[in-house]
Amino acid sequence: MVSPAGTVPPSGPAATDRAGAIDAARLLRWRRRLLAMGGSPAAFDWLLDLGGGLRWSRLQSLWSHPEEVVQLNCSLEALEALWCRHLETHEPLQYLVGRCPWRDLELPVGPGVLIPRQETELLVDLALSLLPPGRADLSWADLGTGSGCLAIALARGLPASRGFALDASCEALARAAANLAHWNLAPQVTLLAGDWWQGLEPQWGHLDLVVANPPYIPSATLAGLDPVVRDHEPRLALDGGADGLAAIRALVAGSRRGLAPGGLLLLEHHHDQSAAVGQLLATAGLERCGVHADLEGRDRFASAWRPVDAPEP
Repeated sequence: MVSPAGTVPPSGPAATDRAGAIDAARLLRWRRRLLAMGGSPAAFDWLLDLGGGLRWSRLQSLWSHPEEVVQLNCSLEALEALWCRHLETHEPLQYLVGRCPWRDLELPVGPGVLIPRQETELLVDLALSLLPPGRADLSWADLGTGSGCLAIALARGLPASRGFALDASCEALARAAANLAHWNLAPQVTLLAGDWWQGLEPQWGHLDLVVANPPYIPSATLAGLDPVVRDHEPRLALDGGADGLAAIRALVAGSRRGLAPGGLLLLEHHHDQSAAVGQLLATAGLERCGVHADLEGRDRFASAWRPVDAPEP
């Protein structure tokens, strides 16, 4: 974890620079110079926070106290090199720093794996709130696990449960394995290679919960994405086919067979796909279909249950 920056006693310019400490006035001038090169102030301050250890709230206080001295976790030169590389190549800062804040974690991330988004945190909250109370020994699956963020959060939130995390990408599985091991969750979560339900056959009919953040961007719109996303994050995790619903159709089609009777399916989708996803769920014979909003109030998540007394298709 990155420790927050704090004030330190001044000790002379040369010694201060070597120690990673810098006076606030110089830091703010440096920030203005680099932002003049381009890029988003929010992204730059994110780099200062996660790369340099300077929390956003602390940075704001420096505008009123330019005489203070702050301690950074690395040199201005190192941070400047990362920022210039980001501007030149559009590489995500999360890849360059190697970490991404998500829920109460800082997840290691890298090329080949989708960067966890803030809105996806709500999938975990929905799962924990919708599951029947008192059920500790649940069996669940995270389909298309990517970095393993959902699997880690579910395993931590349901410590007596048994989980399965599945992905078709070898790079994603390697990253998820490392992240699960980092939080000592490998014994609780089994990693599997496969394409959605394929690879999970021994668990079909026994899963109380299945979550997925599948690719849902229509193929034709990928070219219009920000190059930070389009040119660097894995297409496999972004491209949802002609209408953006190809992966969601596969997930819904297998849900009656894969879920246990009374099992819950939770999906993330694009903000304009709610009606189409709801229709797919209803047509598949799932019940209690629900629509759930994201952090900006847009319909972003769908929930549905396999009927308790319905036979497998």
